[in-house]
Amino acid sequence: MPAVLPTPALGVPEDPPYPSIEWTVRELANYARTLEAPTEQAADPRFLARLLEQSATNTLESLAFPTDSTGNLCETWGLSCAGDPFRYPGVDPFYDEVGEVVPVLFPDRQCARLSGRVWAPRDRSPGQRFPGVVIENGSIQAPETLYWFFAQALVRSGYVVLTFDVRGQGRSDNHTPAGEQGSNANPSVFWTGLVDAVDFLRSTPAVPYPPSATCPAGGATLAPSNPLGDALDAERIGLAGHSLGATGVTVVQSYDPWPGTIGGGGPNPVDAIVAWDSLAAPGRSGTPPIVPRVPAMGHSSEYGIAGAPYIEPPDPEADLGAFRAWAAAGVPVFQETPAGSTHFEWSLIPAFPTSSWTTGWNPQATVDSVAWLDRWLKRPGEPGHDDADARLLDDTDRCAALSFHLRSARHFPDRAGTVHESGDIRADCLATSVVEPAQPSGPSGPSGPPG
Repeated sequence: MPAVLPTPALGVPEDPPYPSIEWTVRELANYARTLEAPTEQAADPRFLARLLEQSATNTLESLAFPTDSTGNLCETWGLSCAGDPFRYPGVDPFYDEVGEVVPVLFPDRQCARLSGRVWAPRDRSPGQRFPGVVIENGSIQAPETLYWFFAQALVRSGYVVLTFDVRGQGRSDNHTPAGEQGSNANPSVFWTGLVDAVDFLRSTPAVPYPPSATCPAGGATLAPSNPLGDALDAERIGLAGHSLGATGVTVVQSYDPWPGTIGGGGPNPVDAIVAWDSLAAPGRSGTPPIVPRVPAMGHSSEYGIAGAPYIEPPDPEADLGAFRAWAAAGVPVFQETPAGSTHFEWSLIPAFPTSSWTTGWNPQATVDSVAWLDRWLKRPGEPGHDDADARLLDDTDRCAALSFHLRSARHFPDRAGTVHESGDIRADCLATSVVEPAQPSGPSGPSGPPG
């Protein structure tokens, strides 16, 4: 039966009326948050020096990289395409102390070579297996480097992860041997290529990845299977994607049967998804049919790619289309829209408009995204299993971070079977506690790897 969501609480005390000077002042302060990160970075010589150093290193490496990425906007991983410059080997202790990371090159189904990395916890016992997550980047200027923050968070939480550049982006081939393009010129690669990435993640020496054996290597070395496949529990797979990658993960979770080269014609192996700006609703044009099938967390931004301050209140339900489709289908769903957010909150691009990388939305997005995957992918005895529900229901930090324009909502059962529903998380939270609205914060120093 379709879910009946509770009526949102109205008339939150600290929300000023519209129109009023107070409403406008609050809106301008909220919009100012979109400049926190670039302001902090521009004022930090250490950040700028590290970015230039890593950019030069990446550019030199790209000259010898075996793929044909000519024309890809971020083919060198230089400057803003470097992502957070403090998250690289040799700088970030993560690689020596926490995660094992193996670069891989594998072809998609049409033999375009895709550049990626497989990540796994270093501290693992022989035979220990972890759930897996594939992270798909957004389009145009969004190489895998921008999403290493989430790969690191997942490894710390006990996951095997695959990050990669889709065809036509970053260090992956710009086109197939037959000349078929990728990226926005052929957005279908964000779902067909994601199916291939899931199959590569699930591959092992006993079940090799078929395209690696049939596609021309073009002078490169193609990985026959996931080099860390022995650490993966292939029965537990999640997806996370940003922008067009969010569309990709929404499409791929819909497939029934699975259209891949491993397990093709069988059940879809995807068990949960996280879609950053944003979860696609059924009926979206230009994609295969979207059907709510697995638990989904969606994040949306207030101001998009090139937004401006609101001059009047937007429709508060504007971000809830996909949420309502999932809830009506009886499939668990969680939708969040952060205050003062842009489209780039989920991709760490230096100098691009976002809230602070350290005190803004990205840390909360990371916490919530990991908690959602823990809820659906972890098993008893594994870290993150027992408290996943509590983390998703604890609004202490989340409440102040949510948009006062656009409603956030949830509809999911906890492990005991109790369904938790809210059509307006912020209003329900404020009805039971006193929470200050989100305000701009001052510079907080350079970005760096989490502790």
